[in-house]
Amino acid sequence: MTQEKLKLTIAHLYPKLLNIYGDFGNVLTLKRRCEYRNIDVEIVNVNIGDEIDIANNDIYFIGGGQDKQQIEVSRELQKQKDKLTQAAKDGRVFLAICGGYQLLGKYYLPHDKDKLDGIGILDAYTVAGDKRFIGNVTANTDFLEPNTLVGFENHAGLTYLEDGTLPLATVVIGNGNNSKDKTEGARKNNVFGTYLHGSVLPKNPHFADYLIKTALEVRYKRPIELEKIDDAFEWNAHNALVGKKY
Repeated sequence: MTQEKLKLTIAHLYPKLLNIYGDFGNVLTLKRRCEYRNIDVEIVNVNIGDEIDIANNDIYFIGGGQDKQQIEVSRELQKQKDKLTQAAKDGRVFLAICGGYQLLGKYYLPHDKDKLDGIGILDAYTVAGDKRFIGNVTANTDFLEPNTLVGFENHAGLTYLEDGTLPLATVVIGNGNNSKDKTEGARKNNVFGTYLHGSVLPKNPHFADYLIKTALEVRYKRPIELEKIDDAFEWNAHNALVGKKY
């Protein structure tokens, strides 16, 4: 019996506007780790004015950007809100970084500009702070094994989670969402947001595989076991950064 050929489609939202600090590396990591396992991957770039095909997209990725770019993306996301909300309800996987993370929440309030509406698929809101948080982050999760996440934060936004959304991780080193409550990032169902740049997935192969496995199981509606691959290099990078201060 011929083994079923698996496939995933990754929708990269607004890559021309939200792609700072090497955030595209997250998409590339997902693609490569699938290809190593002979899983077909299609990457669909969604730009301003493009329609989003929620029937065929398995993973949605949105990166970080400056306030100017966030304003334009915020307006566009309002046009796509119903579709993306439905995709999240259907269990599709989302990974959002920094500015993109803020826009998956309810709103982002800058210092000297109008409030930017988010699409509210995460129960969170963000306000501009007076201090910029820059440096390495180590945080612990309760859904990955091993449980550590590492990355690099560079943000002034202060994000607060509300009932219905859990933190992605608990900060050990760094500031995380707001430097006060020890939370980093957010997760609700299969929607994940984080302030970790760097990019986050190359240094956290277990998180990348968690997203791939989850997306495959939603698409094929059955348990999926990922083939093991040689990722010693990635784990060396991860382990070298655990507990490392800036």
